[in-house]
Amino acid sequence: MNQTATLPSPPLPGEKRLENIRIVLSHTSHPGNIGAVARAMKTMGLSRLTLVNPKNFPDDEAMRRAVGADDILQRATVCDSLDAALADTLIALAVSARHRSLGPAPRSAREAAPEVLELTGSGEVALVFGNETSGLSNFEVQRCQRTVFIPANPEYTSLNLASAVQLICYELRQAAFDGNPPLFTKAIPFASPRATHEDVERFHAHLERVMIATGFLDPQQPKRLLPKLRRLFARTQLERDEINILRGILDAVEKRIGH
Repeated sequence: MNQTATLPSPPLPGEKRLENIRIVLSHTSHPGNIGAVARAMKTMGLSRLTLVNPKNFPDDEAMRRAVGADDILQRATVCDSLDAALADTLIALAVSARHRSLGPAPRSAREAAPEVLELTGSGEVALVFGNETSGLSNFEVQRCQRTVFIPANPEYTSLNLASAVQLICYELRQAAFDGNPPLFTKAIPFASPRATHEDVERFHAHLERVMIATGFLDPQQPKRLLPKLRRLFARTQLERDEINILRGILDAVEKRIGH
């Protein structure tokens, strides 16, 4: 009897995979750090924030530090225990600078990121961060199935909470897009369209006229000046804005000499 093979589900696109990652902050003492974490998450495309017994939340300082990521704070889930915060997740990873013999060997953030992203195709994955001063307790680490660390200077591994979240989220974003995440910018494009043939010919005619008017070019003995200038400007592949700038300079020269 023939059986139809079950095809594996296609991988989720990058942004969708990031949506299935839950950032869990346990017993955060300063509300400003919660806001800074929300900002760090949003810059990397993560949006699911869960708080375990925060000392102060909601709080105006958290909103101020979020700087445009207040939507993440408004959707944040607040729980009274880590077990509640990890409900319905497939796996939880404890983020800790301390290497402890409480389970599988810890992995660096870069090593762990691809595995995390692969798991998000089946459900939610949690990354758990501890208190700002003492980090995660052994009890909290034991509630997680993996341990992740940021390979910082071994003589000084202390990281601000939001900085730690930012670094982890960065590695996840890189992994989600195979090291080539989409780039967006609100900057005004510096380049303009290429100048047309007519634009270029009008510029050369204008340039020749000004050179004659200033005495730089003797039309009776032009020699090779005009062909050399054409070759020069042909190499630059002039844009329309550049033509306009050059012709504006020529206009100013003509006004100064009274032409």
